[in-house]
Formats: sequence, structure tokens, C-alpha cells
Amino acid sequence: MTEIFETHAHFDDARFDPDREELLGTKLPEAGIRYAVNIAADMESVKTTAELTQKYDYIYGALGVHPESADSLSEEDILVIKELALSNKKIRAIGEAGFDLQEGYPPKEIQEKWFRRQIRLSKELDLPLVVHSREAAADTYRVLSDEFGSCTDRRNGIVHCFSYAPEEAEKYIRLGFVIGVGGVVTFKNGKKLKSVVKEIPIEKIVLETDCPYLAPVPFRGERNSSLNLVYIAREIAQIKEISYEETCQATFENAKLLYGIG
Repeated sequence: MTEIFETHAHFDDARFDPDREELLGTKLPEAGIRYAVNIAADMESVKTTAELTQKYDYIYGALGVHPESADSLSEEDILVIKELALSNKKIRAIGEAGFDLQEGYPPKEIQEKWFRRQIRLSKELDLPLVVHSREAAADTYRVLSDEFGSCTDRRNGIVHCFSYAPEEAEKYIRLGFVIGVGGVVTFKNGKKLKSVVKEIPIEKIVLETDCPYLAPVPFRGERNSSLNLVYIAREIAQIKEISYEETCQATFENAKLLYGIG
């Protein structure tokens, strides 16, 4: 069976309450999901993510706070994240952290303050960073460039749910980041992401679902899960004109290297 690495999921989301045990305990391992990383988005999910890593052998975690919740963060919260990360060897990243400049989100300066704080925590702990960036390409690059400089020999993290142009992807890759590719690559209107996949090396791509969000075609609009990674991998394989097995193997090794697993 082809092994798959899920780099970005939210299994602690309430939408998994009805069948979480069946999904995580049976269905995902049987489908070849060898490793999965649950990503925190607020302080409550920091705790539930850590709990999931203790319950399931193949599930690892990233701890951090999404920009949507940046205005609720405090230095005490950062200390909680740090202590959990230090005490739990299955915490393999900080995040998701970054910018989301949609209307109604916290002010950009608040988002930037706590984005930079989480970047510095990731560096202090020598853990990769999971970056959220929506409608904020220039600001995200500015901050990452300030904090990391040009260091392609390092594995600094993932730009998750990538939504910008190929030229932007190349800039993040030069900063030591890989590109998270999810269900949008299967959408008819996902032409920008398809072009990114076509132009960047397979060695710089990792698979993700962002479940329960962003289910790929043919399940668009439904609750997503890691079972749908197969559709994302098939689309990437078609775009890059390589086999499905080669796509899964390459992205699997990329994610293992980034997260320091296996």
C-alpha cells in the first residue's frame, strides 16, 4: 500500500465529533495514512492537539495560534505553548501562525506582533513553522524574510494552503519553506495553484487537506478528511506528469524531513 503523509489537519474540530475514533483509530491507518500532523489554531486546540498526539501513535502536532485569534494571545499563552512543546516529543512544529487580512479579522499590526512572536518561538525551540497566509503575500514575505533571511539549506517550515503565484512560491522556497498543496489544486478555478505545482520541484511540495475544510473534487463542499489526500496526490501527479506512487513517495519524504519524523 502506498504510504501518505498528511501535513495539516484539524481532527479536534467539532465536525469530527461523531466519528473521530472510527476515522483516526481505523479508517486512516487502513487507507495508508502513515503520519498525520494535527494543527492548532487557538489556545483550546493547543490543548486538544497535544491530547490527540498522546492517544494515537501516528498523529503528531503543531502548536500555535491562527491570526484570526491573534488579539486574544498573551505572553502567558506563549509560555503554555512552549512548555507543552518541550514536554511532548510529538510536537513537531509551531503554528499555524501568520496573516489573514480578510475583513473582520484582528488589525494587521496585532497579527504581525504575534506572528513574529511565534516565529521566534519556533526558532528558539528549533521547530519548523506552519504559516497561514491569506490576502497577505507581501506582508508574509516581509516578515519571514526579516526573521529568517535567505537560508535555503534550512527547513524553516510550510506555507500552508498556498494561494499565491509561482513567483511567490519561489521566494518562500528560497527562505527555506516548502509549499503545502491541498484540495484547491483539484478545483476548476484553482489554476494559480496548478501553475505553482507545475513550476516548482516536487521536492518542495507536501500534501495537506486542512480538514475539515477545503475538500477536493469530487467532494467539494463536504466535510474533508485525510482520506481525500488520494485525490490531491493524483492531481499533482497529473500536473507534473509523474506517477501517483512517485508523488506520494516524494511528498512523504519531504514531510518526514521537515517534521523530523521517522
